[in-house]
Amino acid sequence: MQAFSVYIDTLLVCSATAFMILITGAYNVQGLAEGSFLIQNLPAELAANSPAFTQMAIESTLPGLGKPFIAFALFFFAFTTILAYYYIAETNVAYIRRTFRMPGLMFILKVILIAAVFYGTVKTANLAWAMGDVGVGLMAWLNIIGILIIFFMSKPALRALDDYEQQQKAGVKDYSFDPVKLGIKNADYWKKRSGGTEASSVKGDNPAKVN
Repeated sequence: MQAFSVYIDTLLVCSATAFMILITGAYNVQGLAEGSFLIQNLPAELAANSPAFTQMAIESTLPGLGKPFIAFALFFFAFTTILAYYYIAETNVAYIRRTFRMPGLMFILKVILIAAVFYGTVKTANLAWAMGDVGVGLMAWLNIIGILIIFFMSKPALRALDDYEQQQKAGVKDYSFDPVKLGIKNADYWKKRSGGTEASSVKGDNPAKVN
């Protein structure tokens, strides 16, 4: 769902916003010198990263609806963003708690989130966007590092994939999965299914049947 939302945000919402601004001429084109403009349709003091451009684009065609529309859109954008990031953070904290038993982690997370939301509402848009960029950048780097660690350490998913590909090349009809042979720990379900020693198997050529 989150991967699909990227297409909705980028291809639909962002493109629609850009076309609204371009078609109505609610934009400025900055020149090489600071404070100079090649095209100036709006006041120079408007920040480029503010919703004012979109607001004026709507206002130029639907007078009186610019501010209500932007307020409505920003409310749902902020609300859904907070929900999404809190869900991601809570999932990570729940995973950490499996190893590190620290009481009150969820409560600390909620306090941090509420404080961050409050801090963002009382500071300037430039600072809020800058902090958002830093946060997204850190999240991207952490994910990249995690993917590299998983790749080079050959974790369970990659071991299972390699085992399946070897069986596929061998032309087997009954695919088997033996966590003991692959050195995969905590696969209790598959160990019980195989009786603890023998590999469990699934008939057919569809690897999706093997979970």
